[in-house]
Amino acid sequence: MLEEVERWLNRRSWSVADRPLDRLVAAKRASGATVSVVLPALDEQETVGAIVTEIRRALMERAPLVDELVVIDSGSSDRTAEVAREAGAKVVHRDEILPRVAPLPGKGEVLWRSLLVTGGDIVAFVDADLREFSADFVSGIVGPLLTDPDVAFVKAMYDRPLGEAAGQGGRVTELMARPLLNMHWPQLAGFVQPLGGEYAARRSLLERLPFPVGYGVELGLLVDALHTVGLDALAQVDVGVRKHRHQDGQALGRMAAAIYRTAQVRLARGHLVRPELTQFERDEEGGQGFVPRTHAVDTEERPPMTGIAEYAHRRVA
Repeated sequence: MLEEVERWLNRRSWSVADRPLDRLVAAKRASGATVSVVLPALDEQETVGAIVTEIRRALMERAPLVDELVVIDSGSSDRTAEVAREAGAKVVHRDEILPRVAPLPGKGEVLWRSLLVTGGDIVAFVDADLREFSADFVSGIVGPLLTDPDVAFVKAMYDRPLGEAAGQGGRVTELMARPLLNMHWPQLAGFVQPLGGEYAARRSLLERLPFPVGYGVELGLLVDALHTVGLDALAQVDVGVRKHRHQDGQALGRMAAAIYRTAQVRLARGHLVRPELTQFERDEEGGQGFVPRTHAVDTEERPPMTGIAEYAHRRVA
């Protein structure tokens, strides 16, 4: 590990306990900063309600830390939107935001569009599939941004169990993202959960960054934030244990392909020769062994929000 990264780990890695909630509320009041929390959601009716309820209870009603709680529904076929609204969130459908630009499938697309329907100086993203959710996930990542003006981007770090096995989650992180970062962006080698979906940043930074529309959004934002504001403006906070729904191996393969593509573009800003991934499934009915299934790899990125006319108009208004 680079000496610079070792120093960064000591200087910019904290625990959620390092910043008690009353200190954060006082810092927020003194700074006048506003905080928006965004949950991107697709078919998360089983978990989104509990997350919204906990954020409202702990960080809006008991302590005035969060000003705005928004769930962006990206086309759920279940009761995600209804459950989130009943729990107290503002719910906006992805397709209602910037309707002149046809929406693309993917988490990054939702995060990018969320900048148009939120107003916080600090924007925190939280995945909507978390179980046994704690408000520490939000206060932890928002804390450094409220107390240290030099920090611009904060990732959560945590243990990720896989079933009953401790620390075995995050398979794409260990097999794809961590090797890529260590080899090509060694300054980012100190991040424990570079692909984690819980992170916060200043709007003034997010609006200057391009957003990969799919699974590559976390790696893309992290790498671009490094190049935009430098390592010392990045930080991470330990918030405990993250439990969520795990995907099967083939879905992870598609995620890894999108992440590799995101890295490739940032390494060369070049053209992906064949933006497809072929995987194999056993033919259970036809008896033909394994059948190839080819999937498109996310190749689209949305430009920095500062270049979108509707966003500029809203800021002026």
